[in-house]
Amino acid sequence: MLALDIAATGMQAQQTNVEVISNNIANMTTTGFKGERVEFQDLLYQDMRQPGSNSSDSGTIVPSGTQLGLGVKTAGIYRTDEQGNLQQTGNTLDMAINGHGWFQITLPSGSTAYTRDGTFSLAPDGTIVTADGYIVQPGLQVPANASNVTINVSGQVEATIQGQTAPTTIGQLQLATFPNDAGLSAQGGNLFVQTAASGAPVTGVGGAIGFGTVMQGYLENSNVNVVSEMTNLISAQRAYEMNSQVITASNQMLSTLTQLR
Repeated sequence: MLALDIAATGMQAQQTNVEVISNNIANMTTTGFKGERVEFQDLLYQDMRQPGSNSSDSGTIVPSGTQLGLGVKTAGIYRTDEQGNLQQTGNTLDMAINGHGWFQITLPSGSTAYTRDGTFSLAPDGTIVTADGYIVQPGLQVPANASNVTINVSGQVEATIQGQTAPTTIGQLQLATFPNDAGLSAQGGNLFVQTAASGAPVTGVGGAIGFGTVMQGYLENSNVNVVSEMTNLISAQRAYEMNSQVITASNQMLSTLTQLR
């Protein structure tokens, strides 16, 4: 009885759906987090009678045929690109990107990762780093005697040195964009890495064409809509239960067959 296998694929699909939803809800307060959604596809069909095949020697054809679907599969899990709300923190080195773009981070391996989490601070030598101590490219160092640090919308970092009236330019933050942000591979820790699906990064300064602006003293909140996620969770739970009912009904039908004398 194929209904058992078909319903099992439905339960597996909804289990994946619930796992994605639970991850979204768990990260509803994660800085820069982008919610995910699951896309499903139907499986191959069993052709019992091919549509358009001849039904007689006189040339009549079958208008619709007989095709039996074999279930569902997970086609992919996609991240939503919707901008999260910007929250003012007042912290000097907190940064958010208002629009498209990613901060570039140098990993301990020397490779580059990308993030929307602008929770930055200073290393002991004054280098701007992430919460895990990874260097924010291009590795700008704030002097120890700096009394104030300002970052404009283009990502230019300036510091006011004690005893000087004019601010000193430290350097320029570079943002990166990708042809396909959904193709980036999540590594955990709010970090992503480039893949063949994402395409090669294009770098530029904040406010340039195709790049968002850098907002000092702000952080980007998660873009997860809790109300929508709870609605999706209820829908996935109901779908899971209905597929389980199909398995129960199929099992009862099989029991009826085995009891025939």
